[in-house]
Amino acid sequence: MAENKTQPTDVAVADYLAAIEKPARRADCGQLVQLMQQVVGEAPVMWGPSIVGFGRYHYKYASGREGDMCLIGFANRQAEISLYVLSCGETDPQQELLLSQLGKFRKTVACIYIKKLADIDLAVLEQLIRYSMQQTRQRYPE
Repeated sequence: MAENKTQPTDVAVADYLAAIEKPARRADCGQLVQLMQQVVGEAPVMWGPSIVGFGRYHYKYASGREGDMCLIGFANRQAEISLYVLSCGETDPQQELLLSQLGKFRKTVACIYIKKLADIDLAVLEQLIRYSMQQTRQRYPE
C-alpha cells in the first residue's frame, strides 16, 4: 500500500503562520493555534506543507489501510480556513447540534470551512473540538 502523503514534518508552525499574506487571516490562524493547543494540550505540528495539527491518532480501516493523522487541525487555504474538527465525517446528532450553533460555515464530509473566526462562535468551536477528540479516540483507541 502507498504511504500516506500527509505526514508530520519539521517545518516550524511559526514560519507557516508568518507566510500567510493577509494580516487578518494570519491573526485568525494564530488564534486557532492558541485555542487548539489549549484544548488538545499538545503543541502544534505541521502535517504536510499546509496542515497545522494537534495530537495524533492511529487509524486502521477494514480494508487494511492504516496510518497516523493529527487529532485536530486546520489549514489556511486560498479562500477559506479548513478546520479538521469533525469526527470521521459520520452524521452524529451531538455533532450536528454543535454545528447548528456554530455560525457561518460550509461543511464537507471531513471538515468545515470558514472565511474568518468572527463568523463563528469560538465557545461552540471549542465544544466541537472536544467532542470530536472524544469520538475519534473512542473509534481508534491507542
